[in-house]
Amino acid sequence: MAEPDDLILPLLREMRAENAAFREEVRTDLTEIKKRLENVRQAAFGESVLGRYAAAEVEERIEAIEKRLAALEGQH
Repeated sequence: MAEPDDLILPLLREMRAENAAFREEVRTDLTEIKKRLENVRQAAFGESVLGRYAAAEVEERIEAIEKRLAALEGQH
């Protein structure tokens, strides 16, 4: 039978290697998740800005129509 030292040290080295590999995998996954969240945040913000721009454009068009209508009503 092998000495206990001969069994423990190789097992510890194996466990450390597995732990290091797992930590690297988690780090990679977290980096990917952060990138995806940033993309979602940018998309949401971009849509919000686009929506505000479109709403402002519609508001301007409505104001122009109201001015034209008021001018037409003033002629009669």
